[in-house]
Amino acid sequence: MSLWFVLALMTAAAIFAVLWPLGRTAHLRSGDETAIYKDQLAEVGRDQAAGLIAASDAEAAKIEISRRLLASARSAQVVAGESHLRLRRVVSVIALVGLPLVAGAVYLRYGSPMLGDFPLAMRAAVSPATASLDTLVAQVEAHLEKSPADGRGWEVLAPVLLKLGRADDAVRAWRNSLQYNGETAGRRADLGEAIAATAGGVVTAEARAEFERALALDAGEAKARYFTAVAAQQDGKTEEAAAIWRNMLKAAPRDAPWRALVERALAQIGGVAPELPADVVAASADMTALQRAEMIGGMVERLAARLKQNGDDIDGWLRLVRAYMVLGQPDKAKQAIGEARQANGNDPDRLRTLNEALKDLGLEG
Repeated sequence: MSLWFVLALMTAAAIFAVLWPLGRTAHLRSGDETAIYKDQLAEVGRDQAAGLIAASDAEAAKIEISRRLLASARSAQVVAGESHLRLRRVVSVIALVGLPLVAGAVYLRYGSPMLGDFPLAMRAAVSPATASLDTLVAQVEAHLEKSPADGRGWEVLAPVLLKLGRADDAVRAWRNSLQYNGETAGRRADLGEAIAATAGGVVTAEARAEFERALALDAGEAKARYFTAVAAQQDGKTEEAAAIWRNMLKAAPRDAPWRALVERALAQIGGVAPELPADVVAASADMTALQRAEMIGGMVERLAARLKQNGDDIDGWLRLVRAYMVLGQPDKAKQAIGEARQANGNDPDRLRTLNEALKDLGLEG
């Protein structure tokens, strides 16, 4: 509010500065002619005193000059006053209306009291709300070219580059992140993933070396363990890969973000998920991958049939939904969720338990 008061005061001062000289113009112009007639009266008096003009003539001259003086004063006052009044009105309107309007328009275009200060970098940058991802990435890259020691910048940029398919640039970014941020198991694993991406997903010797460095720093690093299993699978060591993935699932919390990925990978090679009974896992040890896949499919079908007869088993529904997700059958998983909710719709407690468990698994639909 104080800012607007100051602006109004400044506007009033500017208007006064324009109008005040105009009020004095008519007085100055009429005063010039009045002074001439006064000089003439004084001159007649001097001539009379010097005997240059008769008294009667001097008196007549004074009367005539006085008459002209009065007429001139009245005429000048009327003419100058009228012309000046018109001018003053025009200028007053411009000053009273035009100045505030022009000032307001300029202010609204270039300034606002509600805006805070912006750093130079933000003023020069494109708004994130309107910029494309490529534009934002280009800005970050330009910043890092000028400040290559900004480790935080490299760490933020690297995964974005990988998602954009720029695997080679992601490798460079992760190497810089390691250099400026220090070595951690996570950064080593991320670098290994980027190196594998440059080879089309193949875990090369260079990528495997990064995963091994990550595991040396942290034996539980999930990404490094997963890709170690992928490397074993690519080398034809299916059982070794399955063992790694099984161990990951056994030790992982149920809401681990990578659980579905590992379960899917395990199912694709005919592995057995840890939810199966121990005797079933032991019995499948000598099976081929195809035999294990057929066994798992049969168990899932029998579980689905049982739940259609008795839908009160919340844990059974959850196992069925997870099995469909592991087998890469999301449509069947969605159908099972609908059937489970329908079967337990009359029991609010069971339905709430089911929905909370599905939410924990990220399977609310």
